[in-house]
Amino acid sequence: MSKRIAFIGLGVMGFPMAGHLQQAGHQVTVFNRTESKARAWQTQYGGEIALTPAAAAQHAELVFTCVGNDNDLRDVLLGAEGALANIQPNTVLIDHTTASADVAREIAQIALEKQCAFIDAPVSGGQQGAENGQLTIMCGGDEQAFQQAQDVMFCFAKAITLMGPTGSGQLTKMVNQICVGGVLQGLAEGLSFAEHAGLDLQKVIDAISQGAAGSWQMTNRHATMISGEYEHGFAVDWMRKDLDICLREARQNGTDLTITQQINNFYKDVQEMGGSRWDTSSLYKRLQGRKTLH
Repeated sequence: MSKRIAFIGLGVMGFPMAGHLQQAGHQVTVFNRTESKARAWQTQYGGEIALTPAAAAQHAELVFTCVGNDNDLRDVLLGAEGALANIQPNTVLIDHTTASADVAREIAQIALEKQCAFIDAPVSGGQQGAENGQLTIMCGGDEQAFQQAQDVMFCFAKAITLMGPTGSGQLTKMVNQICVGGVLQGLAEGLSFAEHAGLDLQKVIDAISQGAAGSWQMTNRHATMISGEYEHGFAVDWMRKDLDICLREARQNGTDLTITQQINNFYKDVQEMGGSRWDTSSLYKRLQGRKTLH
């Protein structure tokens, strides 16, 4: 059944996600702070454009957001022209931003006061997953609201799980980023060791990728890492933002994230090498850079 949908935020993730919704037959109105991006989206997919988040959300049954960080999310939802200024009762808000669990709980409470529901629903799968409609989504919020939104989210997702109450989606995404960082650093160090040992890197990957060392990162990133190409995924700047969120939450709940802190520092090194927009597999580039400095 066709839904009236607002989609706020047309970055590398939001642009194709909103496109999948429009192509599935929903009535999509988009807002983006850079209007030209919204115009480009409309040219590609059709749909409608709003000049403010409030205007986009005014008649929507579902409001999706996919922006940069906590402050961006507050701005598009809680600002003077934010979506919650104009929202109708019983609307469900679904946020795909990777943000803090605290801001999810804050917005959920404000939405409740307006007789609306809020689902924190960060995604995994990167730009490629968004474009192919193959994202994994981890959600926090009310079961009934989740059921209302789930079928629509399947327009761009392959797996969707309700993890628990508000904030649980964001907490699960933190686990995801902790694990991704650790796997990438292990892969980078393994390739660096193989290189220093004089091994054929591709043969090494062929030999170990089907065993216990195998991973999605190894399968999908080893070739570009070996060839020194780092324009194929999630940017270092965004990973540092995400790991900072993980580390703040860990300080609150008493988790020891010693390795995650170290990897976050390694990504800082990559930024200082000029790699802010390189993808997260550039941890290998860092090790190669260190080799050339000694």
